[in-house]
Amino acid sequence: MQLSERLIPWCAALTGILVLSALYFSLVGSPPDYQQGDSVRIMYVHVASAWMGLFCYSVMAGASVISIVWRHALADLTAKSTAPLGAAFTFLALVTGALWGKPMWGAWWVWDARTTSVLILFFLYLGYIALWETIEDRSRAAQAAAILSVVGFVMVPIIKFSVDWWETLHQPASVLRFDGPTIDGSMLVPLFLMAIAFMTFYATILMVRIRTEIVQQRIRAHTLSQLGAG
Repeated sequence: MQLSERLIPWCAALTGILVLSALYFSLVGSPPDYQQGDSVRIMYVHVASAWMGLFCYSVMAGASVISIVWRHALADLTAKSTAPLGAAFTFLALVTGALWGKPMWGAWWVWDARTTSVLILFFLYLGYIALWETIEDRSRAAQAAAILSVVGFVMVPIIKFSVDWWETLHQPASVLRFDGPTIDGSMLVPLFLMAIAFMTFYATILMVRIRTEIVQQRIRAHTLSQLGAG
């Protein structure tokens, strides 16, 4: 609690600086694409949010493994607090993908491997959140949610390699490649800035949510102890 209290203001300030920088380079500093024109600027939000959707689920699954194996209380809180953030990033990726897909593909949505697997990931997030909300026993809720999170992690590599395993409208990876990025540096800078901004935003909100969960747990424990004493 003491560490997060010190870090939150710095992370929030860093997030603000990064977001403003990313928006400037995305909207002003980067050129339009020779084929897509200015619609390519959707990429900076779409790709960064898609990365964060995968990253958040990986954090959630990793924390769930720690919870199952070592029963660490903070692991449950980390996974639980990450789920709504990951769902929000994944939803943003789906929406911006539709906005980008319409002028490029002529359709808001196509049932190809990449878009369908990301939609399944979004439903996994919703299922995880639903388990926490519907099971009253917190230990049972944590266990059920952790199992779903770990089993659902299979979607992360499926999403990552879907464009390589199946024929899709999505282009193959152009940034995270063994032989290096294939897009120009003028586009890489705003993309990485946006991704880092989303990362610091996630870290800031995650700490706030975990602190809130800890306070709520203390309030519940105090209330139960008062009722027991009464």
